[in-house]
Amino acid sequence: MTTESSADATERRVRSTQDVDTMPPLGRAIPLGIQHVLAMFVSNVTVPIIIAGAAGLSEEQTTLMIQAAMFVAGVATLVQSLGIGPIGARLPIVMGTSFGFVPVLIPIAVGMGIPAALGAALCGGVAMALVGLFLPWVRFLFPPVVTGTFVIMIGTLLMPVGFAYAGGGFGAEDFGSLHHLLLAGLVLVVTVGLHQFGRGIWSEISPLAGLVSGFVAAVVFGYVDFSSIGSADWFALPIPFAIGLEFHLAAILPVVLLAVVTCAESIGDIVGTTVGGVNREPTQKELSGGVMADGLASVFAAIFNAYPQISFSQNVGIVALTGVVSRYVVAIGGAFLVIAGLLPKLGGLVSSIPNSVLGGAVLIMFGMIASAGIKMLSGIDFNKRNMLIIAMSLAAAIGLPAQEGLYAEYSENVQAIIESGLIPGALCAIVLNLILPRQDRVFRSDV
Repeated sequence: MTTESSADATERRVRSTQDVDTMPPLGRAIPLGIQHVLAMFVSNVTVPIIIAGAAGLSEEQTTLMIQAAMFVAGVATLVQSLGIGPIGARLPIVMGTSFGFVPVLIPIAVGMGIPAALGAALCGGVAMALVGLFLPWVRFLFPPVVTGTFVIMIGTLLMPVGFAYAGGGFGAEDFGSLHHLLLAGLVLVVTVGLHQFGRGIWSEISPLAGLVSGFVAAVVFGYVDFSSIGSADWFALPIPFAIGLEFHLAAILPVVLLAVVTCAESIGDIVGTTVGGVNREPTQKELSGGVMADGLASVFAAIFNAYPQISFSQNVGIVALTGVVSRYVVAIGGAFLVIAGLLPKLGGLVSSIPNSVLGGAVLIMFGMIASAGIKMLSGIDFNKRNMLIIAMSLAAAIGLPAQEGLYAEYSENVQAIIESGLIPGALCAIVLNLILPRQDRVFRSDV
């Protein structure tokens, strides 16, 4: 009988996590899967909290939407990593609620109600699924200069939301009070410190650690209301259509347009996963299946009272950092999210986090989104053509929504599109990329 050497055993364990289709031993796979959940947990539940706060939902409804966000993200992750027929990339990709839709969904939720926001999100999911189905014919619309600029716009337009939460939240009577700013500052310091000086999982969970630190401080000084936890059940199945769906053209149009453009982010994450994890470009089947999974998961999310789903970039970073590319590891993380979504008291605990504590965490997240967009642009040529695309797109995204008088006389549909910021900016990037010449023209004169 031959005995496996320590070096051979180590090599075998490494190979077991570097193969997409290999299942590592459970003793390693479970903590690796939990690590993925910890890295995305805060970002996933932040979106429903922000939109619920802006729309003035009750604690009970907010808890319901947090529970739905966890449950839907878990189901979407399982579909994306394991696959169902042609749906799913079958790669180690973690799914969650997209931040990109927040600037568009907030005005819809405030002006028309949450059901209108969910109805628009469902239509957006259908649009994303169709893009995935026909991806080979539309991928030319999303080169790096377009996708990078789009990601910068998302981060930039979300930053004011982050500062609103750091000050105490939308409409807070004590907005800007010192205790709000101190709590947000504490979260900011802990998160930045661990992110830069922590090692391994401590660096990856720095937003969660910062959030916990701020929450504990808020509890100590009496700024947390635990009533939502006491009134929540221990176990409950998510209820489809609990909040309802409404379909308004003024809401659907901007969300569908944004959904199509957001596919560029999903494509980037799939490429980042395969290049960073297994050192190869993704296949057409992986790309198409991944984007279709995003779309159908978003339809499923709207039915179960949650917002559009997309691959999480921070988890792509974990794959590149650890070299663990087993899709079954990510599937284990998805299973944990499904279980968390069945526990309403956990949703009540999350909804009790003060806005200012949340603000300290999301400020960094939103800034990192913009930074990721800048990184995406670092690989392009900064020639006259590309610089013009970036400049005009950012001007449209940031400048137009700030001057409501310019479009106050237009129809409600046009106003909704312009107010989003992302839609005019994204359309500008796509159109300019299509019509501007690919090479600088050289004018020569005979002497």
